[in-house]
Amino acid sequence: MTRLIAILTVALLTTLSPQPAAWPSASLVAQQAGQPAGRGAAPVLVSSLLNDKDSVRFGVIGDTGTGGSAQYAIAKLLADARTRFPYEFVIMLGDNMYGGESPSDFVKKFERPYKPILDAGIKFYATLGNHDEPSQRFYKPFNMDGKRYYTYKKGDIEFFVLDSTYMNPPQIDWLKDALSKSTAKWKMAYFHHPLYSSGAKHGSEEDLRVLVEPLFLQYKMDAVFAGHEHFYERIKPQKGIYYFTAGGSAKLRSGNISKRSAITEKGFDTDNSFMLVEVTKDQLRFDTISRKGALVDTGVLPKRDTEKPAVQSTASSLPTTSSLR
Repeated sequence: MTRLIAILTVALLTTLSPQPAAWPSASLVAQQAGQPAGRGAAPVLVSSLLNDKDSVRFGVIGDTGTGGSAQYAIAKLLADARTRFPYEFVIMLGDNMYGGESPSDFVKKFERPYKPILDAGIKFYATLGNHDEPSQRFYKPFNMDGKRYYTYKKGDIEFFVLDSTYMNPPQIDWLKDALSKSTAKWKMAYFHHPLYSSGAKHGSEEDLRVLVEPLFLQYKMDAVFAGHEHFYERIKPQKGIYYFTAGGSAKLRSGNISKRSAITEKGFDTDNSFMLVEVTKDQLRFDTISRKGALVDTGVLPKRDTEKPAVQSTASSLPTTSSLR
């Protein structure tokens, strides 16, 4: 469904992959990359995750609520990953429910596929997508506490969860206030619509970017996660901020990443995927895994204004209204 977001004039202060290598199954302890490979062989990706005892570890899924086989396959991989990488929580990037939202739909599209994770006491923290009814904020397992936008802390990270479908002045005021009061070492935001995207179907949500990016820059946001596009994309850092799109955890828009895009650092649009993220004192480490269990992207990104990223590469007036689809 399509929803209009009210974007009123608001005064604001003012970077495609070849075939993936197999994801290491015995251990997620980081290993040194760049070992010699056979002539003509593709570089082998090795997990960047450390399992550091003092790190914050979480999973990332987006556009999940289909109740279909792809969702269940990704859910199983996500559950199995805990034996090697014991993440503490999972963030959901919106479109948590496609179609009906009856009690049986919540069972089929959330409670059943993620049952092993839920049974282990792992919490999910959701944001709303354009296919989601706002009433989802009252569904206790989504941990939204009845709010369309909210913030919470995990270790050295404060997460700012936004409702990008209805981005209005009160939400902008709330965001500015929450960011100004934050003393967290790491600031991360997530919401449904990507500010930067190479997707041919949707692309960058420029109207939304005009509203929130100035605040992200002013208050030194470190990383932003979004869904909406049914693929995985890591954007080249934009003005010092890391951007990820991870909306392919159930649906897939195959071949949709533009090969002519200048902002794609890494793209994967040939299968479903999810992310595992580990944040240490000064680094954001991540793995992106496909439905076949392959490691398709991985890297180590430094805290803002520290050092260069170490990633393993195989690859004015504001508008008055806008439509986010």
